[in-house]
Amino acid sequence: MRTPYAPGVSSQRPLLCVAGDLVEDVVVWPQGPIVTGTDNPCRVRRARGGSAANVAALAAGLVRTRFVGCVGADPAGEGLHQALAAAGVEVRVERRGRTGSVIVLVDPTGERTMFPDRAAAAELSDAAVTWTDGVDVLHLPAYAFQGGATASTAEAMAAAVHARGGTVTVDASAASLVTSFGPGAFLALLARLGATLLFANHDEADALGIGDEPPPGLTVVVKDGPRPVTVLGAGTAPIRVPVPPVADVRDTTGAGDAFAAGVLAAWMSGADLPTACAAGSALASSVLATPGAATPSAVTPGSVTPGAATSGAVTSRGGTT
Repeated sequence: MRTPYAPGVSSQRPLLCVAGDLVEDVVVWPQGPIVTGTDNPCRVRRARGGSAANVAALAAGLVRTRFVGCVGADPAGEGLHQALAAAGVEVRVERRGRTGSVIVLVDPTGERTMFPDRAAAAELSDAAVTWTDGVDVLHLPAYAFQGGATASTAEAMAAAVHARGGTVTVDASAASLVTSFGPGAFLALLARLGATLLFANHDEADALGIGDEPPPGLTVVVKDGPRPVTVLGAGTAPIRVPVPPVADVRDTTGAGDAFAAGVLAAWMSGADLPTACAAGSALASSVLATPGAATPSAVTPGSVTPGAATSGAVTSRGGTT
């Protein structure tokens, strides 16, 4: 299956821009079953996080990548900025207020429960639209549309990219987010954005009512844990892409981010979507044994991880979430 991406908007190598959240992840690995009302011994790591920043960090080793977002005017924001830049990302951020954070509670199976406080990440102003110059593909995690100035700014960025002949892709991000929007409103948002490629896991696709046919104008990549990834294109039969099993899994934080990074980088380099999906699964498998959104070589105990690669996760049987 060929793709809706057509290279050549920028005068240099193709440029991927990812817009959205850059926050601090506080990753908690309990050492045993959680008992309410008392102390629970655990292992805590702090790392650069945020779905958009995660995608940008890992894609940067494969394709020219820019991140656009907003962090606090505080030391945490500066540290996150520097960590993302150290990963090879062209970082363009506004600084105001306080930096967002996410508490990530990871159970022994690798499943995570998240408690986000987006703070400054929700406050990206429309001045950031000028940072879409030269962008070939704009990728927008749906978290960007939860509210605040970032939501309208992301829509304006999509319009600017389209005006220059670029492509917009979206990640559904969370089934709960789709439900809070309502499937009709979420699909209407995708139409306003002019998105041509949607990433969704099985639960998100169900929440949107997507079966074996994609919504009009969209190609949909559906992840389903250890089961094959499904590529849904208009007028074609679904294509199933096997996901190799992964033995060492401890933290499933950000599986879709790593997968999306691998898919987008391969796709922008000329691969068809099934081939790009295989590349996405391979990239996701590299981050499964570490806390939060980092490859093993990027983990620094107790601090924001300089140069950490994007998060990704595959279940213990293989697959992306």
